[in-house]
Amino acid sequence: MTEQTTKVEFGVIIPARFASTRLPGKPLASLGGKPMVVRVMELATRAGATFVVVATDDERVAEAVTSAGGDAVLTSSEHETGTDRLAEVARRLHLDPETIVVNLQGDEPALPPELLARAAQTLSADPDAGLATLATPIKELRELTDPNVVKVVLDQGHRALYFSRAPIPWSRDGNPLEQDGTSRPEETFLRHIGVYAYRVSTLLSLSQARPAPLELAERLEQLRALWLGMKIQVALVPELPAGGVDTEADLIRVRALFEKQ
Repeated sequence: MTEQTTKVEFGVIIPARFASTRLPGKPLASLGGKPMVVRVMELATRAGATFVVVATDDERVAEAVTSAGGDAVLTSSEHETGTDRLAEVARRLHLDPETIVVNLQGDEPALPPELLARAAQTLSADPDAGLATLATPIKELRELTDPNVVKVVLDQGHRALYFSRAPIPWSRDGNPLEQDGTSRPEETFLRHIGVYAYRVSTLLSLSQARPAPLELAERLEQLRALWLGMKIQVALVPELPAGGVDTEADLIRVRALFEKQ
């Protein structure tokens, strides 16, 4: 599929929960003198978003955002997924059904901003797709067999066929990452990168649908979209971006990045 290079208008909604299980209060963790959620908001602005909104269930997070000059929406604390939180914001802001919204997690302060624009451009270039996401080649066997690494298989038009925690596609003969002259492992074995661009109409439909059996089995929310027959366009990027902040060790790593800056 030909990559679109023209500028695409898109917004960014940042779900930011205060009560993280492994690292409570992480949206307010300081990175170079600013709360993490503010750093993520600045990242979205650098990506060229036409609007940036933080969706949170905590007044302390909302206060940190507004104090930094940003926009925050207090959402229900009952949402089970970030998609549900995004959908509430989209409804409350009365966004047009064709508006493209990128979901940027509030714990991804080190994500390259160009990846947000890439996801939005990928969705805009495929009018039949309801959402778009990213993937990168798997280079090590341990990644392919790690259930914490989500894999994706694409069709010839770079639309997702399936996502799984299992090694897909299964290689019947030997090491799947070895070049055998008949296949290109860098295109066959792909690691999903959890950046999503949605059309608002798709976002609302997903939030109103019940969890799908495949989604519940794999614990992968994007499988709901495939179960419903939605088309997911996938853009390939050469390298895996820096990881998000899930643990205290992650926070130390990311703080070091901001100290260098």
